[in-house]
Amino acid sequence: MIAKLDNVNPVKVKIVYEDNHLLAAIKPPNILSQADHTGDADMLTLLKGYIKEKYQKPGNVFLGLVHRLDRPVGGIMVFARTSKAASRLSEQIRGRSFEKHYLAVVIGTGLKQRDRLIHHLKKDRTGNKVYVVDSRTTGSMEAILDYDLLAVSGRLSLIKVRLLTGRPHQIRVQLQAIGHPLYGDRLYGPDERGLHACPIALWAYRLKFEHPTKKDILDLTAGPPDAYPWSLFDRSLYSL
Repeated sequence: MIAKLDNVNPVKVKIVYEDNHLLAAIKPPNILSQADHTGDADMLTLLKGYIKEKYQKPGNVFLGLVHRLDRPVGGIMVFARTSKAASRLSEQIRGRSFEKHYLAVVIGTGLKQRDRLIHHLKKDRTGNKVYVVDSRTTGSMEAILDYDLLAVSGRLSLIKVRLLTGRPHQIRVQLQAIGHPLYGDRLYGPDERGLHACPIALWAYRLKFEHPTKKDILDLTAGPPDAYPWSLFDRSLYSL
């Protein structure tokens, strides 16, 4: 199914799962997860409009935002259609049973086949940038992720990431910290001519969690677009 923002701004969003409690959709890169001061298109507003139109609901539509993706990042997101679903999904996220998996293309080779990265991060709200800091730094938060190396093409490496904590800009900062920034990352990547012509190479490709009411396990996936630098690698790697 396809939802449109409006006739003036035809931002198309693919719906990948829908029932009375949940709505999962693919966020296009450079669309906000929720509205901010810019007034630009955002997923929460877009999908509320989709529900209102499809089900002809009067008044305000409830849709709970339980997790976010950075603006330049694309991929699958799940939203709660009831307050009960929102509460139960949030509980899973806090307990780390809500699995969030990403694909990333990073600059450089020589990564370990598999590794766990643990850093402490602190956000500079003035510059909207996150830094790796000493664990004793006031206001810092522990950030943990696991990654697996999938393939190498030239000077780029494709990795699969499982996010174990949900800190702002976490994947971007932690990979930069080990010397492998994301391809196309304007904020944390190198200042290299032509590098930022492509969207950031980070894609939320899989969410796995317990349905908030049915209690069965949902495993939702969505591969990245067939565009550079994703096109450098075998598409079969994106179905892992």
